[in-house]
Amino acid sequence: MIILAIETATTACALGLRSAEREVVRVLDLERRHSEVLALGIEGVLEEFGLRALDLDRVVVDVGPGLFTGLRVGVASAIGLGEGLGRPIVSVSSLELLAHGAGHAGVRATVVGVVDARRGEVFVQTFRVSDEGVVAMDAARVSTARSVVIEWATNGASVVFTGDGVQRYLADFAAVPNGEVFSQSVPSVEAALALGEQREPSERVVPLYLREADAVANFTTRERQP
Repeated sequence: MIILAIETATTACALGLRSAEREVVRVLDLERRHSEVLALGIEGVLEEFGLRALDLDRVVVDVGPGLFTGLRVGVASAIGLGEGLGRPIVSVSSLELLAHGAGHAGVRATVVGVVDARRGEVFVQTFRVSDEGVVAMDAARVSTARSVVIEWATNGASVVFTGDGVQRYLADFAAVPNGEVFSQSVPSVEAALALGEQREPSERVVPLYLREADAVANFTTRERQP
């Protein structure tokens, strides 16, 4: 099975391609230039494999939560490819990819995935990572780094934090006495490729925003001012 994975939920733009013979992952950009680099990146990795878009069997896309513009670019690109080629699309989430990425690296623990949401907020979700796999312990939500740190420092349970939200507020997360940090800024594209092969295709591919876009929020704030 030939699978293309698209990752645009964070400031990074990345993709992966897997065939029966090989697998490659590319981080194309780290500066939120998703719309500029994604299409050329897909073209380049297909050429590297000696493939055409028509050779793809599945497209996997990270639907978030994450940054609004990046998600729109990634999801729109996946839908365009899937519908244009008549190929199934598999949705994965940024937070579960962080948990699976930690698991693939050997972490066996309670893992809290943290994606930087900007505006002083983070997207967060808790998983149990074991030899049996990755299980979500709660739903993805919007919070603050301070709230997450206080929650885990207070309950005393052992925990591993991972994600670009952890890197942004590293001093806070590293200070949790019962916590560890697993460095991982980009949701795992390798995990996306693996899940894309295992999962049933998604009936609907919809970005998981969890909150309104920055532009809408800023406009609403201005409208509310006297």
